[in-house]
Amino acid sequence: MAEGNRNQEACGIVEERFGVRIERSPSQSRLSDLDIRSWPKWGCPPGKFPLKFDAEETFYLVRGKVKAYMKGSADQYVEFGAGDLVVIPKGMSCTWDISVAVDKHYKFDY
Repeated sequence: MAEGNRNQEACGIVEERFGVRIERSPSQSRLSDLDIRSWPKWGCPPGKFPLKFDAEETFYLVRGKVKAYMKGSADQYVEFGAGDLVVIPKGMSCTWDISVAVDKHYKFDY
């Protein structure tokens, strides 16, 4: 992983790439501590669309698969899917390429 870091934490494997933090398969106790089930839900069918994050967003993917391409790049991307806990920093612009329909719980930190 040339552009990122990967390390093992008590909560699971954490990767950071282009400022996006991905926690792979967090434990149920970690998800309970975050009270994920109380967060709003959002879903989207497969497709491709640009996004700009005006606030930091933390989300847990219940299902789906996404490649988020950094603005202006065809080869710089992060990939996440079902079971991942993801934090996208405020100000990031990217294009989501959703190959498997997404359902997620999310929250914004302004």
